[in-house]
Amino acid sequence: MAYLKVSGTKVVDQNGKEVILRGAGLGGWMNMENFITGYPGCEFQIREALAGVVGEQKSEFFFDKFLEYFFTDADAAFFKSLGLNCIRLPFNYRHFEDDMNPRVLKPEGFKHLDRVIDLCAKHGIYTILDLHTAPGGQNTDWHADAGTHIANFWNHKDFQDRIVWLWEELAKHYVGNTWIAGYNPLNEPTDPYHTRIIGVYDRLYEAIRKIDPHHALFLDGNTFASDFSHFGDAHKRWDNVAYSIHDYSVFGFPASPEPYQSSETQLRRLRRSYEKKRQWMDERGLCVWNGEWGPVYARKEYEGERTDAINTERYQVLKDQLDIYNKDRLSWSIWLYKDIGFQGMVFVSRETPYMTLFKDFLAKKHRLAIDAWGADESHIREVYKPLIDLIKSEVKPEHQNLYPAPVWKLSDRVGRLSRNILVSEFLVQEWAEHFRGKSEAELDEIARSFSFESCLHREGLNKILTDNATQVAQEN
Repeated sequence: MAYLKVSGTKVVDQNGKEVILRGAGLGGWMNMENFITGYPGCEFQIREALAGVVGEQKSEFFFDKFLEYFFTDADAAFFKSLGLNCIRLPFNYRHFEDDMNPRVLKPEGFKHLDRVIDLCAKHGIYTILDLHTAPGGQNTDWHADAGTHIANFWNHKDFQDRIVWLWEELAKHYVGNTWIAGYNPLNEPTDPYHTRIIGVYDRLYEAIRKIDPHHALFLDGNTFASDFSHFGDAHKRWDNVAYSIHDYSVFGFPASPEPYQSSETQLRRLRRSYEKKRQWMDERGLCVWNGEWGPVYARKEYEGERTDAINTERYQVLKDQLDIYNKDRLSWSIWLYKDIGFQGMVFVSRETPYMTLFKDFLAKKHRLAIDAWGADESHIREVYKPLIDLIKSEVKPEHQNLYPAPVWKLSDRVGRLSRNILVSEFLVQEWAEHFRGKSEAELDEIARSFSFESCLHREGLNKILTDNATQVAQEN
């Protein structure tokens, strides 16, 4: 088997035949995220808190078992059965390097990454390796695992040096693996100057290519993979590169401005948002990959009798986006494969030890809207309104929209700092206390809640993905 590569606007195999990559991201696994697995705040915070409650040994045991159960042979077989052919593997730099011992490789970081890559290869599934979290935080959101809204990765050269070093180590390790479709070197960067990102990509490209001339690179646009407007002619220096957009639609989230009905106006908005993100590539004849997209879904414990109606709308958003992608023969990776019931193709059953243990805590998290992703904050909006009103009254209008505006509005920024960072901090210890006194056997059972056998399937979503994959296979 030979490497896939990027040729013009397409990904192709060794015979030059087009390969359309269709799949999902394994979010919440080697880069845990709060809405995916139910904890508050950032991953580094809950790992520290759990170690303080149960001790280092038991904490490491729990997280290792979590990683083991989260994706197994049964998951790979199911994924393949849907007709999908690629999994994006987000990982946290902390698995490979310690902040207090930089540039010293932690070889155990490869344990689960290698295992899942091999499982996918066994079932004929390509993988794309995605550095989802960089030292200092490459973006302003919680999934950069930095605990702040300041993306300090862009302010310290040493942070940038460290990911160049890390990708050199990764390239050495994976250079001969042809089931890896490519490397996604930096997830959703937010460089407020829009120029430093090009310098970092130049360095990453040169460092990886000296070791691995084979694997394709998938480079995210700036501002959460939405903006290539400052990339200029940089692509002329880069070969075998695809460019990654993240095409989330506002219609797929609780903050949707209106019910989604596939109206002509709404369909135009879907298409316009998508085309704007890929405009730079289209003007230059470059390859586009949609690295993340997809709605979130209502849950009966929160949305009650409205659940089915809401999800019918969300599935229609999904179908309409797929119609757009199919016309362009677009490769994509939906977000996401597995979680506790908000967005995943499969999700942890409410009857499992983990979901039983955290039932009341998860309800509190939802009530306080402390997760940023897809939060419905309508029932607590009045609590934060005085702060927003104060800023609006005291700050000049032209100074209110700070980067990463327009992706973040003023209310989004206030929510990130007040709810998602501040209030979340106060709940980290409460999350960890649920594990106090647990034996290793009990910790194993809690972690096992994330196994495929303990999960339910989001049948509506999976059928749409399978129907789409079947259609594409017939066209090829």
